[in-house]
Amino acid sequence: MSVLDLKQIRETPDTIQALLNRRSASDEYDLTPILERDRTTRELESVRTELQARSNEIGKLIGQKIKSGVDPKGEEIKGLKEEGNRVKTKLSELEPQEKQLKAEIEALLLQLPNLPSESTPIGKDETENVEIRKWGDEFLPKIEGLPHWEIAERLGILEVERAVKIAQSRFIALIGAGAALERALINFMLDQQIAAGYLEVMPPVLINSAALQGTGQLPKFAEESFNVPEDDLWLAPTAEVPVTNLYSGEILEAEILPIKHCAFTPCFRREAGSYGKDTRGLIRLHQFNKVELVKLVHPETSEAAHQQLVEDAEAILQALKLPYRVLELCTGDLGFGATKCYDLEVWMPSSNSYREISSCSNCWDFQARRANIRFKEKGKKGTQYVHTLNGSGLAIGRTMAAILENYQQADGTVKIPDVLQPYLKRDIL
Repeated sequence: MSVLDLKQIRETPDTIQALLNRRSASDEYDLTPILERDRTTRELESVRTELQARSNEIGKLIGQKIKSGVDPKGEEIKGLKEEGNRVKTKLSELEPQEKQLKAEIEALLLQLPNLPSESTPIGKDETENVEIRKWGDEFLPKIEGLPHWEIAERLGILEVERAVKIAQSRFIALIGAGAALERALINFMLDQQIAAGYLEVMPPVLINSAALQGTGQLPKFAEESFNVPEDDLWLAPTAEVPVTNLYSGEILEAEILPIKHCAFTPCFRREAGSYGKDTRGLIRLHQFNKVELVKLVHPETSEAAHQQLVEDAEAILQALKLPYRVLELCTGDLGFGATKCYDLEVWMPSSNSYREISSCSNCWDFQARRANIRFKEKGKKGTQYVHTLNGSGLAIGRTMAAILENYQQADGTVKIPDVLQPYLKRDIL
């Protein structure tokens, strides 16, 4: 498995280091340990090649001498055999050294994030993300209302204390119309994306370490995931992981690209490092539902596929008439596996701010290298890595929170968006 291309790092280390430095002002992604180990590995390989050639030469020489009449038990043959044994001993000592060095290089490569696209804005953190566009100002609420958790509790559709009783904090239970609204959103989002050309998948929610490593969640984000170590299984943090890895280790025919999947799954995250943030409501939970969009595409169509992915996610917000904006993430806020990313942020009146509801990432061949997903074109030699893309279409709980806040009425009720009324068989909560 390779992650970032080791050959590329070896040949253009300054270029790769400069791109990594765009992500972080510190020396967090220093290539020096990789380059040092790679240099030592190639030196050992050179020595091994010479020793192997000498071993082969000795074996051939012994055969020729015996064939020409030299005594097989004589001193000359004995000396050659002793030299051959010494060479073989040296070879056996080199093998574990090489193996160890290659394992160390692989472990270091797995810690490196994807390289940012040349067109990705350079910035230190989220404050330097670039707003691309806004939509839906005409749908901004006309009244000053309550936060979504207060609305939900007053309507009797959200249970927090009882959910904590059976789990722990940051788990919730939806009751009655709340559960129905969640289900309606799931069905509506899937129906919309299937109509847009995505093939629905219902993948396993428990996934193995190889799958998480393939899409970049392991080893870096192990502490943010829930796992069952005795079975080498993890609870999926997003459907991106199982759906992308459906094709791991495969060589696909170019004719079947692009592959476009949508999938509903519950998602599980420890939210490590976020304690004290969004402790109430539906924004930051350990378990939440999401409809995910995943694409495997030809590299030549990658950028166009990314723009369309963003539009497919936007279409849900537009159908629900929820005001939002699109941000292009800067290098300092870019996700680990992304080379370029757009966030959709929905308007939340209670905080008078936009909040993330979808991240649409183009990973180029980063995940494909890790998961070994390639394709072959007819009439061409060799294979290429696919480009993988993913995005939320959308996070269900955050969508529900946005509906509760943006559609609340002066009398305390909540209007159901028009497109959801056929699913819920009602127009108000």
